[in-house]
Amino acid sequence: MKQKHELTHISKDGMPSMVDVGEKPVTARTATARSLVRLPEAADSLLRDGKLQSKKGPVFETAIIAGTMAAKRTSELIPFCHPLPIEDCKVSINLKPGRIVEIECTVSVHHKTGVEMEALTGASVAALTVYDMCKSVSHEIIIEETRLISKSGGKSDYGA
Repeated sequence: MKQKHELTHISKDGMPSMVDVGEKPVTARTATARSLVRLPEAADSLLRDGKLQSKKGPVFETAIIAGTMAAKRTSELIPFCHPLPIEDCKVSINLKPGRIVEIECTVSVHHKTGVEMEALTGASVAALTVYDMCKSVSHEIIIEETRLISKSGGKSDYGA
């Protein structure tokens, strides 16, 4: 993987700055991010037994909606993200061995800038929502990892 040696959101005079994408070409861009949530045994057992409904509503369905909403509002949360007309956002949630909930968020757009932050935000907020929906069972839930899995479009591709 090629390493960059400068921060893009710092101007020449050292001040925080939004990246100027005015001269960049519009291309198809897609990014996928993954969050992993480790559940304590009690919460994992409930979810694996099909009890996906909490007092607040359906756990995974609510997390999918929250992740999608968050991806669409990323520019309101992350200071220098450009507002993007997201064309597609898919959030999937699967129970994995080892008491893991795997959340993946894939975002697509035709634009001058990528959607990595939107995918990362969607996966993160979906993970936080799983935590919120399951915390009545236990506060020992751990959001272990949120990371970019892949991106395509723009100057370079990454991952799968």
